[in-house]
Amino acid sequence: MKKYDVYGLGNALVDLEYEVSPERLAELEIEKGVMTLVDEAQQAKVVEALGAHECNRGSGGSAANTIIAVSQFGGKAFYSCRVADDEMGHFYVDDLIHGGVTTNIHPARMGQGVTGKCLVFVTPDADRTMNTYLGVSADFSKNEVDEAAIEDAAYVYIEGYLVTGDGTKAAAIHAHKVATQCDTKIALSLSDPNMVKFFKAGLLEMIDDGVDLLFANEDEVLGMAEADNLDAAIDYLKSIAKECVITRGAKGALIFDQSGVIEIAPVPVKAIDTVGAGDMFAGAYLYGITNGMSRQQAGDLAALSAAKLVSSFGPRLKLEQTQTLLKEFSSERLS
Repeated sequence: MKKYDVYGLGNALVDLEYEVSPERLAELEIEKGVMTLVDEAQQAKVVEALGAHECNRGSGGSAANTIIAVSQFGGKAFYSCRVADDEMGHFYVDDLIHGGVTTNIHPARMGQGVTGKCLVFVTPDADRTMNTYLGVSADFSKNEVDEAAIEDAAYVYIEGYLVTGDGTKAAAIHAHKVATQCDTKIALSLSDPNMVKFFKAGLLEMIDDGVDLLFANEDEVLGMAEADNLDAAIDYLKSIAKECVITRGAKGALIFDQSGVIEIAPVPVKAIDTVGAGDMFAGAYLYGITNGMSRQQAGDLAALSAAKLVSSFGPRLKLEQTQTLLKEFSSERLS
């Protein structure tokens, strides 16, 4: 038995979430619907322009949201990242530990600098737009990768956002190599259409000779395969992943491996905020397949969890919400 169900590595970002209109995004010269990297001055300028605009704050980063979801469902999770010795950094660590996640962060690793922040803009159509300043998270390297924890995990989960920096990409490649050597399965998320659009070559470096499980939404899949239809994209993805989970929003999801395709039905819900939906889907799915569920059951749990998430604001559910959801799902679907 492995000590951890999932070992994750990714950016450590404090999310600051705002409700805004598309017109306001245009005024701020922010591209809607994608993640854009900005420097500290650019981010500060946007915050200043927003003035007293109310926002919600929470520990984030795509992989962190997924790993916390695994833990909240009752799984055993570990997260490697990097924060600074500042107010945001201590907030981040406390929030991560409160989420039940074991981490490599300790006071000796919280050096000088600024903890990364992500401005998350939610528009009335429930779309999410992100402006990210990585701060010291950009300095995350293979030195922060815990090889012993990888060896003691069923899966390594790598976020695609790590492709944007040479050091962070090297950390992801190193984690892939370590996992391969100790027979730990490798899961990777493509993370965002812009990662595929601008960093495809780097993502392929991170994927190397293949991954066991790939998470992506439909736009990312079509972009990665450079295809105009899903069937052609799936044929391509079979060359780089043994299994792939494709989220399709209101159309549900598809899970395929070498044996065939499983369709995951959508859960009808009025979406208010789609921030973190893919992260939650991945977390629920990883929890399910590492805790005795079939692919169909894990996919159904993931769809239900993502639907629950998007019906309220914020990138994560509360612990009690997650546990109640799992209890109800188990009594209805697993009995």
